[in-house]
Amino acid sequence: MVSFAVAAAVALVALGGAGGWVAKDVAGTGQGASSSPVAFVSDAVGAYRTFVVEVAHPVEVRAGDEAHLITWLSKRIGKPLKAPDLTGFGFRLMGGRVLPAGAGAAAMLMYDDDAGTRLTVYVRADKGAETAFTFLREGEVATFTWLDRGFGFAVSAKADRDRLLPIAEAVYKDLGA
Repeated sequence: MVSFAVAAAVALVALGGAGGWVAKDVAGTGQGASSSPVAFVSDAVGAYRTFVVEVAHPVEVRAGDEAHLITWLSKRIGKPLKAPDLTGFGFRLMGGRVLPAGAGAAAMLMYDDDAGTRLTVYVRADKGAETAFTFLREGEVATFTWLDRGFGFAVSAKADRDRLLPIAEAVYKDLGA
């Protein structure tokens, strides 16, 4: 009976190790950047959840200093960035911040509307091949994500898919140019 328990324990440890190794590659937590937009979406959604609830400090640099914000974020992520104009969708730029992203940095821009809904645009370097939009829902948070020209993008909000899709398309057009 003892040898069966030992054998079972060894098998579970081996299975867990193999599963962890595979999950590391799928989740993009290994040495290289991810190769799937799904791999970094947890970082983007985590940043969204962490900062949209903040009242006093939702962003590091406010929209009133947009030129400095965009220069700073562009330098940190290695990509010329601009704040997409989302006023046509009712969203105003609040500001942004730098976030950790593996060995590099990510940029997060935050927007809000008159109803208090907040939306984030998350950008980070990513070595994956270009992808089409992927829609993911994690609880109440909806996210469109894609890879393009060596960068991963995610647009997240507490919104339904139909409201978020045209916003993600506008961000793609603004940041992909």
